[in-house]
Formats: sequence, structure tokens, C-alpha cells
Amino acid sequence: MEIFKNMPLFVEVARASSFRRAAAVLDMPNSTVSRRIAELERDVGLRLFNRSTRRVELTEGGRLYFEHCNRIIQEAQLAHQQLANMQAKPSGLIRASVPVDFSVLYLGPLLADFTMQYPDIRFELDLSPAQANLTTDPVDVAIRMGLPRDQNLIARQVADMAVGLFASPGYLKKWGVPKNPQDLLRHECLRMTESPWTLSHAKGHKSHSLAVSGKFVANNVGMLRQFALNDMGIMLTAESWGLADVAEHRLVRVLPEWSSAKVPVYALTTTRLLPAKVRVFVDYLVVRLARPANIMQ
Repeated sequence: MEIFKNMPLFVEVARASSFRRAAAVLDMPNSTVSRRIAELERDVGLRLFNRSTRRVELTEGGRLYFEHCNRIIQEAQLAHQQLANMQAKPSGLIRASVPVDFSVLYLGPLLADFTMQYPDIRFELDLSPAQANLTTDPVDVAIRMGLPRDQNLIARQVADMAVGLFASPGYLKKWGVPKNPQDLLRHECLRMTESPWTLSHAKGHKSHSLAVSGKFVANNVGMLRQFALNDMGIMLTAESWGLADVAEHRLVRVLPEWSSAKVPVYALTTTRLLPAKVRVFVDYLVVRLARPANIMQ
């Protein structure tokens, strides 16, 4: 059992990539941290860090050991926290990594209601384009679009977004209303990527893969929306957001019987053993995002 004594120190040094910085966080002498990491390396029979005067970095074995140790430490901490907070009201800081578009279009309108229900929960939102690494970055939960790539993470689906075509009345008046998917090949299509658009009929017996084109490709839905509102083309976007503009007569649904594949949205964590604050937040998203018509209200 001695091996568990030094495991938290190992995780802190690995996160900091420095014995000195880890010692400061742990409020321990640097020499003590170094000695106990050396003890751990003797116990496991493997060198865990490559040390130099400039930097400390994990060895190949150290990286593998860190992945397991980090999860063990997190789950042990969460187990204690859950026991302590079992009867308490959820509170504290949630550090969430969220795509910019999702946070603006969906999460933003929901957070006001959520924080009214749970006034003691605070948020630190990471909206940076570079996706956070849940294993090494200080993130409690990440919201991701599409199937998760990392099979080691715990994924809970919180939404399944239907996707449709939308354009402004001004654009359609000038360029005409598409009558079938093939007509899109003659239109300005506002795209997230250069990939073809695949559309399926509502009755499920027809499907088209279309190499659409247009002047604008952008990895930001908000920008594409502005293009669409300014009569610059047809966009493919989540119905729950596009329909909000339809209700205000800013956009019109195009080819309403045709849509793209639904986009699943997942909440990702490193463990199933979640603190109360994260658990109630994920549960809330599951309930509210299952009612897309209410998202923008």
C-alpha cells in the first residue's frame, strides 16, 4: 500500500512538469518531493521522469502510469466529495470546455435558468478553438459535437440535433427557391467544410450527396448565420436555431422535407463518479436539450 502514498505527488509533478512548481502547490520542500518520486520509481521498478536542468518530462512508461494514476486520484477525491456532499445542495465551480457555437446558440440561453435553480454553482467556460484535454487540463466536463474520439472518456449523450436548410427571403427572391436537392448545385451554399452535403428525405426512401459550392466556408455557425441573414446564401444548420429566425421572418426553411443527418451532442467526463454540481448540470442538459423548441425561449 506504500505505493499509493506517493501517487498524488507523482500526478502533481506530471501536471506541472516541474518538481519545484509541484512542491509549491503541495506546500512541501522540493527535496521531499524529489525523494518521494525516487521512492515511487524504485517501487514500480521503472523510471517515470526524464530529468534535466531545464525541464522534467514523463517517460513512455510514465505517461502510461499517469493516465491510470490521474484517474485513480480523481475518483478517490470525488468519492470523498460525494460522501461529504450527499445531503448538501450542489455548489462550487464547474469548469466546462464548450464549442463556441454551441455555447452561444444553446448553452447561453439555458445557463440563466440553470443558475436560478442552482444559485451556488458557478461556471468557468473554456470556449477556445483548441479542445481541452480532460485528462491533463483542469476541466470537469466537456461538451462535444459528434461521436467521441477518445474511448477512455465517459460519454453521455445530451442532445440529438436535427439539421435543415435555411435562407433569407431576400436571397430566395433574387435567386429563386430550390425545388429539389439538385437545385442546390446552382446556389450559393454557406458551408462549415468543403465536404459534400448529404440530404435525406423525410420519408426515408431518398438520399442525395451533393458537392455544393459557394464563396464562403467558415467553422463558425454564427458567421454563417450572418451571411445568410445578409442574403448571401443557403446554410445547413440545426433546426432548433434556424426555426427561431424563421419565427421572426428573418429566414425561411428551404426544402423542408429534406434534412441532413442528426448531430449527436455528448457530455464527456473522465469518470462516472461525478460531483453533485457536474451531475445536476449534465442531467439538466439532457432534459432541456431534449426539448429543442424551447431552447431559444
